[in-house]
Amino acid sequence: MAQHQPGHILIQGARLATTGTRRAEPTDILIHDGIITAMGSNLAAPEGAQVFDASELLVHPGLINAHTHGHGGLARGQGDKWTLELLLAAAPWITGNRATEDKKLTTQIVAAEMVAKGCTAAYDLFYEFPLPSQDGLDAVAEAYDEIGMRAVIAPMVADRTVYEAIPGLYDALPEALQARVDKLRLKPWGDTINAVSTALKHWKWNSADIRFAVAPTIPLHCADAFMCACGKLAREHGVGLHSHIGESKVQAVSGLKRYGKTLVAHLESLGLLGPDFTAAHAIWLDDDDFKRIAAHGASLAHNPGSNMRLGNGMFRLREAIDAGVNVGMGTDGANCADNQNMYEAMRYASMLSKVQTPDPRFWASVEEIYTAATKGSAQALGFKDIGEIAVGKKADIVFLDLNSLNWIPHNWSVNQLVHTEDGTGVKHVMIGGRFVFKDGKHTTINLRQLAIRAEAARERLEALNAENKQMYDMLEPVVSSFCPGLAAQPYHLKRYLCDAPA
Repeated sequence: MAQHQPGHILIQGARLATTGTRRAEPTDILIHDGIITAMGSNLAAPEGAQVFDASELLVHPGLINAHTHGHGGLARGQGDKWTLELLLAAAPWITGNRATEDKKLTTQIVAAEMVAKGCTAAYDLFYEFPLPSQDGLDAVAEAYDEIGMRAVIAPMVADRTVYEAIPGLYDALPEALQARVDKLRLKPWGDTINAVSTALKHWKWNSADIRFAVAPTIPLHCADAFMCACGKLAREHGVGLHSHIGESKVQAVSGLKRYGKTLVAHLESLGLLGPDFTAAHAIWLDDDDFKRIAAHGASLAHNPGSNMRLGNGMFRLREAIDAGVNVGMGTDGANCADNQNMYEAMRYASMLSKVQTPDPRFWASVEEIYTAATKGSAQALGFKDIGEIAVGKKADIVFLDLNSLNWIPHNWSVNQLVHTEDGTGVKHVMIGGRFVFKDGKHTTINLRQLAIRAEAARERLEALNAENKQMYDMLEPVVSSFCPGLAAQPYHLKRYLCDAPA
């Protein structure tokens, strides 16, 4: 397992980006056994300490991805004009027939990208069909461990397919397609709970800060009894609970039809909201939903890139923050975002906040967005010792080259982190005092070998999934006409630039 860097390291003269300070000031940072032990000016180096000159570098805490999907790495760039529901319909094609080594490989791809772009921890909702497996989840954990990242790995589970979850969609399919999707039916939820429970009991990665969580994928895709069983399992073991809530208008409208209340109100009635709960996307949450989330101390994971990419609408970041909700920041999966760039996620979040009203008083500030991508995400992951550069915190530090074009000139550190930095300025990344990315290169993985393996897997999986691709091509016209029709129905919240397509 990956370990922190032992001994003392003294980082000298780094400019530390902090909220409340316009231009980062030079700061020395002393690290011992992967933990920050002192900060200040002109710190003395303990005997035997490694001294690292950072005088031309700006440092910030490792960004933390509050919502991604490791299984998306091998499915990057597969679709264009996809709604969320089309993405779900494409899943057997773009993620099917994977061997255990593919599950590790796809995660290595996204982890390598995150590290290279300043991200040091992630909440990964990983999917396996037909059931989560101990071998598969261990392969995912191995990928993060070998690259050196921290992670929360949550097997993403359901007991209903998208065709059963969305009212009327199955009936809209021709009989021949109904017979095809019938083969996709999921195992009884008791089998899934047993599989997740077994994996949880045998989890061996906590010492590497690779933790377990439970992710019932979408409430509509899970029977109430299944959702409650997931919540019970998570709380019995003291792990996180994570679900996609109000991601699309289809979900919001369907939830109201099925439950007679909003999705968040329904989850509250099931007793599932709490400090351990993270709701991903949360675009179609109203003011009362935000109040419920805040009252229970739950978190939201804002994924602006995929929210736009899949046409799901605009998250109300300002309103969520004002309601007292903890908001983290995420990229979502590489199969729908399509990169894992947390700098881009911050920039998108800022821009989306600003296009919703002409009044700047109601825009999110760069400080709030930066905080969401660090401390807010750390809280969503359940970590108390990462998300900031401070004494007592783990030394997860990103070093940006002040000679890169993103920082010429260097006027306002946090503002430029949110609006200007795009990952090209990342020079080093340290996790637990250990350089996992140094001088613009990974120290723990060979990208050339990764690319060769990925291309071989792509070619093999493309052949194995040819029949699933054919099925998707037949499903696409039905899903792409039925679901927008459902989304065109009235809802008491408007989150599109225009409320419904013509």
